[in-house]
Amino acid sequence: MAWNHTRQIGEVKVTSLTDASFGLDGGAMFGSVPKTLWQRVAPPDELNRIPLRINPLLVQLGGENILIETGFWDRGGEKFETIYGLDRDETVFRGLENAGLTPDDIHLVINTHLHFDHAGRNTTALNAPTFPNARYAVQKRELDDARHTHERNRASYVPDTYEPIADAGLFDLIDGEHELRPGLSVLPLPGHNLGQQGVILRNGGQTLVYVADLVPTLAHAPTPYIMGYDLYPVTTLETRKQYLPQWFEEGAIICTPHDPQIPFARLQENPKGGFVAVPDGDQTA
Repeated sequence: MAWNHTRQIGEVKVTSLTDASFGLDGGAMFGSVPKTLWQRVAPPDELNRIPLRINPLLVQLGGENILIETGFWDRGGEKFETIYGLDRDETVFRGLENAGLTPDDIHLVINTHLHFDHAGRNTTALNAPTFPNARYAVQKRELDDARHTHERNRASYVPDTYEPIADAGLFDLIDGEHELRPGLSVLPLPGHNLGQQGVILRNGGQTLVYVADLVPTLAHAPTPYIMGYDLYPVTTLETRKQYLPQWFEEGAIICTPHDPQIPFARLQENPKGGFVAVPDGDQTA
């Protein structure tokens, strides 16, 4: 499917890319929320998997091409791809090509975290950096955790997707909130894991937030809709309560990493409390 969607944030062009569709168990994706509720917003298939996508974001700012997320790991083999119902109907590379770019044209990669479905395209099959002219920005805590895994998170990390970046000296390790470029910042969004970061772009009086797995799809905007995959679900809850009201008040455009259909959205107040997310209409394919 053709996916590239663009949105202007002030003078900055932002393009939502994609790197395949896949599926995960709906119960795991919605944690303690009963299926009778979550299946209304995310109908599952016969294996109880809900549809998801990988949605990197291209930000063209100040003459630089900045890529948030790189895509789904492509070296897991047939069994791996069958488990996840992976369908590479589109790739981040075709998305860049449609934008007139190649991997060599990327100046900065921002890894929200290092799980294989977010940072999987950091490296090539030869374990070389996919984006050789780019620096890779990640929280120092996240790289530390990726290197010291345990039974709950080990399957989410593939060393071949980040150790070659470290070996090449291409990581910029960040400790907390940090402005990477004028108007472009990262901030910690712990809960899914402790090293996760989101990305905030402010330009021309507008705000866009790439929320990472704090809100993996638009269906997860209601406060208690927290993934079973989150290592620290109460921390996720606290992080949501801290930031979602701020982003709502600011009228921020929200980009999620896994929504299967909608690249850009806004928060609306839910009459029952908290927020829901609705598509933002000001976007072009």
